[in-house]
Parts: sequence; structure tokens; C-alpha cells
Amino acid sequence: MQREINGTGIRVTAIGLGAMPLSIQGRPDENQAFEVIQTFLEGGGDFIDTANVYCLDDSDIGHNERLIARALDRFGKRDEVVVATKGGLRRPQGHWVTNGDPAFLQKSCEQSLRDLKAERIVLYQLHAIDSNVGLMPSLEMLIRLREEGKIAHIGLSNVDLDSLRTALTHTPIVSVQNRCNPFEQRDFQNGLIDYCGANGITYIPHSPVGGHTGHARLQQSALFGRLAEKYEASRYCIALAWFLAKGRHVLPIPGASRPASIADSLRALTLSLDEDDVRAIDRLSESP
Repeated sequence: MQREINGTGIRVTAIGLGAMPLSIQGRPDENQAFEVIQTFLEGGGDFIDTANVYCLDDSDIGHNERLIARALDRFGKRDEVVVATKGGLRRPQGHWVTNGDPAFLQKSCEQSLRDLKAERIVLYQLHAIDSNVGLMPSLEMLIRLREEGKIAHIGLSNVDLDSLRTALTHTPIVSVQNRCNPFEQRDFQNGLIDYCGANGITYIPHSPVGGHTGHARLQQSALFGRLAEKYEASRYCIALAWFLAKGRHVLPIPGASRPASIADSLRALTLSLDEDDVRAIDRLSESP
């Protein structure tokens, strides 16, 4: 099962790897991180999501990008994998702080090119809109970076529908990456995901099982327990299969810090949920 990153002509396997857990607090050692990436690649995965701030703090910027670059070189997959990265945040003392200043974005992108050992970044996403800067100055810098050949395509992350519409009046946007999972279906309910589908924009749900809180809710959910038994699959696999049923423009990127986790996620590629079961998961976000 594949997805086209709309507007690019690039086709990738329909489940990507969210590489953040390999570099933030609690990260595995490098050998285990390489095993996670190797398992993903051997399972047919070819889309990896990263960011310069997937690291411990500002002194560690670029850790995840460098890790991915080394892994792709080790496994001989550099030309076969699409790596998407992001800019527009800082990590002072481990906090997450927006910085959409154009000069900062330019510097961040150029450092990402070096850390990824890439001549051009295929997909570069604004990590978040900086309320002190606004969308347009940041977007104008991304357009300039594309014109300079440093990035090929522009995406937006942590963005609402109004901001997406504004951006589209100035330049093509090929992806939107927001938090979304069976218990947090805001972008299904507010029309953003449908809008992306109607306008040729790939929607990339991050935290597709809801992070630590979502993991706990999945374990407690009677519905996911029933579906896991019915389909003989893990609850996490069911959640990813639900996303795959929601549209050919939806490309979930589950995170993983253990090889077994990403191997399980990739099993969703062969799992087809009945329509009634998809609708049952749709209704989860209506519960208190």
C-alpha cells in the first residue's frame, strides 16, 4: 500500500516512521536506534519524519537528523528513502519554543542540509507558526529557500485551516502535519483533513496512537480490545489501519524506540477494517 505525497510525484509506503523517540529524553542507544530504522526499512518503509529539534536541548540540535543520515548510509538506502524535516522551534533547557524568525529559519535549514548530508531537502515543514512573527515572514523564507534549491517542497505543521488557506494563496503546500489519533479527532471534525484531501495535500498525523496517554487509553478501550481480538492484531495496529481507511491522502507516522514496535505498526499495511468498525472508532472522540 502506497501514498503519493500530493503535488510531488513521490510515492511512499503508506506508513512512515516518526523518528522523534530515537533522539529525545529516554532515547535508546545508537545501536538500538539503528535496529529500529533497519526494521522499518526491511519492512518496506521509505518515509522518515524528523526535525532538527528532535534532541535533548539546544546543545544537541540535529541529533535525529544526523542519526538518520548515518543509518541510511550504513544500510545503503540514502537514495531510496524520503526524509522530511522541519524548522521553526528551539530547545532551550529542553523546552519547546517557537522561533519563526526568517533568519533563524534560514540558518536552521542550512544546518539541516549539513546534518542530513543532503544537497536538497525533499520536504521541509514549518514546525509551528510563531505568534510573535506571524505566518507570512516564515513562509516567505521557505519560498526563498525553495527558490534557492535548498528545499524541494513546503509543508506546514501544527497549523489550522485558516492558516493553511492563507498559505495556499501564496505558494503550493504539499503536506500538513498535525497531532491526530482516535481519541483526538479535531482535524476530522473541523474539516481540515477533508480540505487537504480535496486540495491535493497530504495529511500526516503525528502521535497517531496518542503518545503515552493514548497508549493507556488504547489498553483500557473495550472497543480496541474487541477489534484486536477480531482482527488478530495489536490495538496499535488497529489504530493505524483506521487512519489508512480514512483517505489515500492520510500518511500516519508512528514513532518507535524498539524494533518490535515499528514492525507491528507496519502490519497495518495489510489490515483492512470493516466499515462498521471504522465508524465505531470515528465515534470514540464523541465520548467524554
